[in-house]
Amino acid sequence: MVLLGCTYHFEMSVEKQKEALVMGTIIEALPNTLFRVQTEGGQEVLAYLAGKMRIHRIKVLIGDKVALDDNPYGGKLRIVKRL
Repeated sequence: MVLLGCTYHFEMSVEKQKEALVMGTIIEALPNTLFRVQTEGGQEVLAYLAGKMRIHRIKVLIGDKVALDDNPYGGKLRIVKRL
């Protein structure tokens, strides 16, 4: 069975994910895997560690550059990648 057009849909979703990421730097480590992050725009926000990063025990320290996923509901951002 051959599905036509699946690669196009996959490419579009990857492009949307890249657009939604915000880069920032960890300023302060808070309890319960919360972090205060300064974005490239100079704004300070609260962010939490993504589940995949918790499962694989990826450590995030003060001064690390991270990629943040924007929350459409206006809450905390999610740290999805350590750069």
